[in-house]
Amino acid sequence: MTIFKEKVSEEYLTTAETKEILEGLEMERAADEDREMRYELKRAIEHVNRFTLLDPAESREFVDQLQELEKVDEATAYKIANLRPLDRDELRAVFAQERYSLSGDELDEILGIVSQYA
Repeated sequence: MTIFKEKVSEEYLTTAETKEILEGLEMERAADEDREMRYELKRAIEHVNRFTLLDPAESREFVDQLQELEKVDEATAYKIANLRPLDRDELRAVFAQERYSLSGDELDEILGIVSQYA
C-alpha cells in the first residue's frame, strides 16, 4: 500500500548537489538541540560524503556535456554522472533498459567525457 497518491514534482540531482542540500539540513538540525537526525538522513549524509568527488558546479558541467550527446537524455546523464562508469560494460548497464544500444564509438565518446571528471 502506498501512502502517496501523486507525484508533485521531480528533479534530477547529482550526488554533489545532493550533498550540498543535505549539508544545509545537517546544519539546520545541529542548530536545534531538540531535533535528532533520523537514521535515513544520517545514512544519506554518509553516502554522499563517501561518494561525492566533484563540487556542484563541476557535476553540473559534467551533466551538461553528457546531455550534448545525441543518445544521452537528462535522466541518463545524471545516472552516468553519479555512477561514473569506468568501462564499456559498466556503461552498457546504464543503458540496459533503453530501447536502443550504443556502438563502440558512442560508448567510447561517453567514457571520454567520464574520464575527464573521474
